[in-house]
Amino acid sequence: MASQHVHNRRAGHGNGGFSWISYSDIMAALVLVFVLFLVYNLYHYNQLLTIKTREIEQQQALVLSQQSQLEEQAGILIIQQANLDAASAALTQAQLDLAERENELKQQTIILIGKMDELESAKATLASKETELNSLQLQLSAQKELFDAQTRRLEEMVGVRSSIVKELSAVLAQSHIAAQVDQNTGDITLDSKVFFQTNSSEIREDGKQLLDQFIPVYLNVLLQDEYMDYIGEIIIEGHTDSSGTYLKNLKLSQNRALSVAEYCLSMSSLSSKQRQLLQRILTAKGRSSNDLVYDPDGNENMEASRRVEFKFALKDAEMINEMNLILNMTDTE
Repeated sequence: MASQHVHNRRAGHGNGGFSWISYSDIMAALVLVFVLFLVYNLYHYNQLLTIKTREIEQQQALVLSQQSQLEEQAGILIIQQANLDAASAALTQAQLDLAERENELKQQTIILIGKMDELESAKATLASKETELNSLQLQLSAQKELFDAQTRRLEEMVGVRSSIVKELSAVLAQSHIAAQVDQNTGDITLDSKVFFQTNSSEIREDGKQLLDQFIPVYLNVLLQDEYMDYIGEIIIEGHTDSSGTYLKNLKLSQNRALSVAEYCLSMSSLSSKQRQLLQRILTAKGRSSNDLVYDPDGNENMEASRRVEFKFALKDAEMINEMNLILNMTDTE
């Protein structure tokens, strides 16, 4: 159609029309080129748009995926933040608990230090007590040795007393001397009928004769070498009956004991050695009416109450009495 149009133009206008046709052709070619260029560009743009659209869609899909991942990560982050908050709260509580424990530990440490001080003090006290105990053990050991020695001495002296009592009983019986011997103590009571009249401290002749018989036999036993080292004292005791006052009887009993002692020391039958020994250990003692003699019916035997007793005491008698007391307590326990 264009060719026909051009041809028509060429036929109608001659050369002038030819020029127009050429210009038109050029313009048509240019338009065609432009259209082709535009189509190409549109096509290329459409292709590029398709690619870009696809890329955008891919990017959108990627963005959506990433957004989903981001949201998932955000959820995880929220959970982790919650866990972190919980852990932080737990840590804070743990720190508070730790601070409280530290305070308790400080208090316990202070108490422990106090206990350690007390322990050190107790150790020092214990060491002191151990020292005291060791000292006491040494003292106890020494006292035990002394006690053992005293016990042996006691046993020995008890044996000595028993021997003296036995020998006195035998020799007095052999000599037919009227005397009563206490088998436990060795105390001797002479026949009271022969010694004193009522309210008198003068020895009767029968009493002197009895003393002349008794004293040598008595001293020969007590003052022999076997017993002399053990004899600490010989006691002459004077006694009265219950008639009269206590002071009167005390004076009377003392005078009776003294009369017997004077008579004994003046006896010619004594050897010089016996007299010296007797002067050293002889004691006269009045007992007033403190130790009366009663008959089986419970009535006072006044004649028997007016008497003289001879007693002997071993050396360390006080120690012996204490030992006997200790031994009796031990037996009781």
